[in-house]
Amino acid sequence: MTIEEAFGEVIRDLRKSNQISQEKLAELSNLDRSFISLIECGHKQPSLITIYQLAKAFKLSASKLLALTEEKIKK
Repeated sequence: MTIEEAFGEVIRDLRKSNQISQEKLAELSNLDRSFISLIECGHKQPSLITIYQLAKAFKLSASKLLALTEEKIKK
């Protein structure tokens, strides 16, 4: 599993566990819905700014998002 795929799965899992749509996540993170989709599929590599925007949307720290990604990679 690549880092991009692991990060995408973490974002998808968080989004689904919070019961929000890609559209709502896009609104909360100030990103485009299609970009959210590409991240979730592991086709786009998020920038540091994007990681912070997504973390803020989930009310998490950026370090927590990265820690969850690391855990996903180790599995």
